[in-house]
Amino acid sequence: MSVSRDDFSIAFRSALLQRGGAQKFSVLSLIFLALIIFFLDVYGFTLVKTARSFINDVVYRVTYLASTPTRLLPGINEGVTGHFNLRKENEELRQVIERYKSLDLNLEYISNENKNLKKVLDTEDVQSVSNVVLAKVLVDRNSPFLKSIIINKGSKEGIIKGMPVTQNKYLVGRIVETNYLSSRVLLLNDLNSRIPVTFDEKSTQAILTGGGTRKPTLSYLPEDYQFVEGITVFASGKDGIFSAGTPIGKTKESGEVELFVDPNQLSFVTVNLIKPSKEVF
Repeated sequence: MSVSRDDFSIAFRSALLQRGGAQKFSVLSLIFLALIIFFLDVYGFTLVKTARSFINDVVYRVTYLASTPTRLLPGINEGVTGHFNLRKENEELRQVIERYKSLDLNLEYISNENKNLKKVLDTEDVQSVSNVVLAKVLVDRNSPFLKSIIINKGSKEGIIKGMPVTQNKYLVGRIVETNYLSSRVLLLNDLNSRIPVTFDEKSTQAILTGGGTRKPTLSYLPEDYQFVEGITVFASGKDGIFSAGTPIGKTKESGEVELFVDPNQLSFVTVNLIKPSKEVF
């Protein structure tokens, strides 16, 4: 047993010594090879110059390729940043354009409304008449048979039930409900509307009845009355509500009346502050 252990120790030390010798030889070999290459390079051998030139080219190409990402990334980063900045700028410009479009449309609406109001003021001469109130239509209650509008003037302005409502001096209806700041106007084409009227050279008397979806018609006429196209119909004033002689529309051969003012196109109206001669329910 002791002999085998001694043999193993001797063999292990021998291996270590051989390994150390090999390492020393390899280091010495590299030193000698470096010295040889150095002297060959110093004395200008062509082979060494060619090899060095080749090695330098390889190193330069590898260095160039390795540095490519660092050179490209800043440009890519700037391009991406510029793209997002451009998108943001375009979005801001689009919002500005939309705002200007909205302002332009609002300006057009206000301009049209002012022209309409000026036309009403010029026609009615509201500023010089103290018993006339100019009102704006707030709500159009346009149902198939019930035709009425809500205006923005009420009892605060002295408006009471029964007062006639006109546009461009043409009759459009009468006040049927008042609040402090608003009123409801019953239009001539409402089914509940009944107005005494007069027309033609004989001052024929009749009742103008609202037709809902149809045009107002003339009723309670003399027997065998023959309608003539284009005769102007006026309020007779016999009801004590409407002023006599207020124009309403033109007759048609069918017995209907084409109103001077389209009830569906009302924006501004005037209320005549004439107290009815009899109470209106």
